[in-house]
Amino acid sequence: MVDYSKTLNLPKTEFPMRGNLPTREPEMQKWWDEINIYRQVRKKREGQPKFILHDGPPYANGDIHIGHALNKVLKDFIVRYKSLKGFDAPYVPGWDTHGLPIEHAVVTKKKVDRKQVDAVEFREKCKEYALSFVEKQKAQFKRLGVCGDWENPYITLLPEYEAQQIRIFGEMVKKGHIYRGLKTVYWSPSSETALAEAEIEYYDKRSPSIYVAFPVKDGKGILPEDNTFVVIWTTTPWTLPANLGIALNEEFEYSLVQVNDRKFVLATKLVDEVMKVCEMSDYQVVQTWKGKELAGVICNHPFYDRESPIVFGDHVTLDAGTGCVHTAPGHGEEDFQVGQKYGLGVLCPVDGKGRFTKEAPGFEGLYYDDANKKITELLQEKGLLLKLNFITHQYPHDWRTKKPVIFRATEQWFASIDGFRKEMLDEIKKVKWVPKWGEVRLHNMIADRGDWCISRQRIWGVPLPIFYCEACGEPHINEQTIEHIANLFTQEGSTAWYAKSVKELMPEGQACAKCGATEFRKETDTMDVWFDSGSSHAAVLEQRPELRWPADIYLEGSDQYRGWFNSSLSTAVATRGQAPYKEVLSHGFTLDGEGRKMSKSLGNTIEPQKVINMYGADILRLWVASVDYQADVRISDAILKQIAEVYRKWRNTFRFLLGNLADFNPETDRVAYHELTELDRYALMKLQRLVQRVNKSYEEYEFHQVYHSVHHFCTVFLSQFYLDVLKDRLYVEPTAAPIRRSAQTVLYELLTALVKLVSPIIPHTADEVWKHIAGVEEISVQLSLFPEVRNEWLDEELEKKWDDFLEVRDVVLKALEEARAAKLIGNSLGAALEITPDQATYDLLSQLDRLDQLFIVSHVEILPPSAEGSKDQKVEVKVKVAEGEKCERCWVISPTVGSDSEHPTLCSRCVSVVKDHDPEI
Repeated sequence: MVDYSKTLNLPKTEFPMRGNLPTREPEMQKWWDEINIYRQVRKKREGQPKFILHDGPPYANGDIHIGHALNKVLKDFIVRYKSLKGFDAPYVPGWDTHGLPIEHAVVTKKKVDRKQVDAVEFREKCKEYALSFVEKQKAQFKRLGVCGDWENPYITLLPEYEAQQIRIFGEMVKKGHIYRGLKTVYWSPSSETALAEAEIEYYDKRSPSIYVAFPVKDGKGILPEDNTFVVIWTTTPWTLPANLGIALNEEFEYSLVQVNDRKFVLATKLVDEVMKVCEMSDYQVVQTWKGKELAGVICNHPFYDRESPIVFGDHVTLDAGTGCVHTAPGHGEEDFQVGQKYGLGVLCPVDGKGRFTKEAPGFEGLYYDDANKKITELLQEKGLLLKLNFITHQYPHDWRTKKPVIFRATEQWFASIDGFRKEMLDEIKKVKWVPKWGEVRLHNMIADRGDWCISRQRIWGVPLPIFYCEACGEPHINEQTIEHIANLFTQEGSTAWYAKSVKELMPEGQACAKCGATEFRKETDTMDVWFDSGSSHAAVLEQRPELRWPADIYLEGSDQYRGWFNSSLSTAVATRGQAPYKEVLSHGFTLDGEGRKMSKSLGNTIEPQKVINMYGADILRLWVASVDYQADVRISDAILKQIAEVYRKWRNTFRFLLGNLADFNPETDRVAYHELTELDRYALMKLQRLVQRVNKSYEEYEFHQVYHSVHHFCTVFLSQFYLDVLKDRLYVEPTAAPIRRSAQTVLYELLTALVKLVSPIIPHTADEVWKHIAGVEEISVQLSLFPEVRNEWLDEELEKKWDDFLEVRDVVLKALEEARAAKLIGNSLGAALEITPDQATYDLLSQLDRLDQLFIVSHVEILPPSAEGSKDQKVEVKVKVAEGEKCERCWVISPTVGSDSEHPTLCSRCVSVVKDHDPEI
């Protein structure tokens, strides 16, 4: 029996069907390391225009999570694409390494007793801990396939970085933007430090809600003093020991309300609501006044022998409460401002651990939150508690410890935002924002933010390079001390501040500018870690020769509008008058498959390493490309399985292309464009459309559009049409037949272009495919250039003609499917078609050769155009059973099967091919 399969050009490839990515990817990465692909790409692009994506530093504390993976992969898409576009696009990864979480981890996980070790030893342990996670995260990021200068990252604890941070601070001092002052700031009792707004998160908290009566002491002839009270409402009873006044709004109307033998003062518009809440049904409004008329009225503190005068503030509203606001300048930003205006002073009887001091008699040593109950009971005893309820409301929390914060007046160092606020707002307008709402978001944050509290009561951080005069306490800082310390830190790192004496830290000849004394002490506070990372534009972009200032783009999560985007803009504009970035791109957060925030307590977290071990990094990267990252994105096992199926289809496309190019030498077998068949030229036309769309999508950072465009092209145009139609001529025609070489020429163009198009997204697979492509000069696709649209291949007339044909083909495929469902035929080669078209379609089909192959049937008959039929129906299709026998070689059913006695199982076309292939068969 003759084996005709030997005469077929069946696909042959060593490219495996299964990706087995968890095993193959590490092998690919090892090869990348061996050839130092990052350096090779840099050398290849040397001298070309630069594109700088500046990496926002992740915190070196723990394994990476899925949000890290989303962020780093998005950055890698951009860097890889820009490099393929011919840019010199270096990528320098970085890490943020100072601050409380690392201190806390060293104390709790490393069991270091902070009180038993000196500052230098403790800082060394913090450094070791941070660097251990730098190495761990570095390996995890590399496993994601992120290409960068991993051997030379920037790390905020490195001496050269710290030195530049000191210089940034010094420049801000020189320009008058840094000052020390007593202000009410966010204070974290759990962390025992001041916090900036960027370190605050809001969570639900259950708090007491109390209405308190302050006895009127001096009514100034306006208010009665006998049994008369001003009513306040607060959800922080613990702040009452610090009360120094009651704020009203000058423009509101206030009423005197009689309830039995007592009289209460509160805003007229809130009387009915307050009376209802306080369960006082029998009441009467006796008199009303404008708020301003109550100026000078003095009340008594409810439980201390202290006055509480009436003052006024615009922050008083009628949204809730009584229109009379309990004012404690030591525990509220607006309270502090009002207190300064009216000279109330500042009382803050709570220490850094959140416990009352002796300035709160009766509560000394009590934790502030525990004092709520005791204070409420005292008010009840004195008959001044009108009502106690409990409410659940959004309350500020420490973003690290997740515990509530308080407002607390302390001496801190601040950056005066007013000094450069306008310049920042102007710079924001010059930056390109993706998404566009990012501009409004940061603008509003900058427009509304107060001064930046930059001092922290920590030890693991960059110290504030400030001295104080021992004689008069005056802060001492100037250009000489800054440069001296910066140079010292360059050599020894910031731990030198703790290891050396004041004399060693200061240049010679320093004297207090205020009193002339020459003895000094060191500041003990460190800088806010946002000042650390916010200095990276100077410490990295300006210091690394392969980079430049400003960066082309910053890319981080949307929480960084209040964080890194904000602090970087602040330090850059304050010192250089310009934003450190030309473009800012932000992404959303990762959610589970049901749209819930991921948390360990819910058990719905997805760990990148587990995904990679199960599916491979390219699957995780493909997921990143598939989502619209500008909003929050979902990930789950079910979603990843869908992505894996998409990957399988892409991989099969590459395998098909490689398999059918096994005998194709692009040097000798390539067919000139004008000699290609119309169908092949149409495929090249569609490829150019894809290149156009994908280029545009990459340029606009719309990676989900890249994903969908490539997927549609592979599964719809290629798999369901072009490649399916080609199979007959690829497998059946003679090896060197012009029509087959025409197809292979286009397959080669498709393959090389597609690999380049997807290489930023699935780089491991792209380079795996690239190794199997004959005739490419570069050893890695990363060294090639991105496809550009070839105008000579654009033919809109040809495109329309074949687009119209595909519409007809859809009608035919539907008819074939119906015939298959009716069991008239098995596969489509069992069919013969009788097509009755309208005139336009008749003219179209008359121009096309081999309609049987285009429809993948055994026979097609085109009948004359029908003058009847529906105007909406371009063709009528009748499916019949094809006449003849099935050719053993090409599977077409043909009447010519058996016409050759030597090859009785072949059709006439296959007989001819077989005899040309091997006359002995």
